[in-house]
Amino acid sequence: MKLPKYPLASSDKFLTFEFISEGKKLIYKLVRYQPTNLEGVYNPAFGDKDLSTGDIDDTIISNNGDSEKVLATVTATVYAFTDKYPDAWIYATGSTKTRTRLYRMGITKFFSEVTVDFEVLGERNGDWEAFKKDVDYDGFLVRREKKK
Repeated sequence: MKLPKYPLASSDKFLTFEFISEGKKLIYKLVRYQPTNLEGVYNPAFGDKDLSTGDIDDTIISNNGDSEKVLATVTATVYAFTDKYPDAWIYATGSTKTRTRLYRMGITKFFSEVTVDFEVLGERNGDWEAFKKDVDYDGFLVRREKKK
């Protein structure tokens, strides 16, 4: 995605990333890749950073006017994470159906670019299939494409 991105700070293991959304206000954002109960599968928690606890709040709707730049920055964390962990699968779903739909729309909008570097699957009714545009999914699974 050749879109503007925010500068990222990351943990030394590339599991946690932080950046500042600079729209109508300054909002600290966190992306944290957490291992799931499935070997090699990680879930990216993403949202506003609670400055008092350091935790992620994924329920806030920021409406900061920079959603495309935030999406591009979060996508940059996927690249950084999979550079460090090339065999990892990333399972993503929104905290609400609306957010899951927004993720699908983002994948769809940049589909031709995303699929150059990633295998993308969609979860529907408990089954996985190759991602298709305009299909409602419950979640997404992505993995860095192996270069031949």
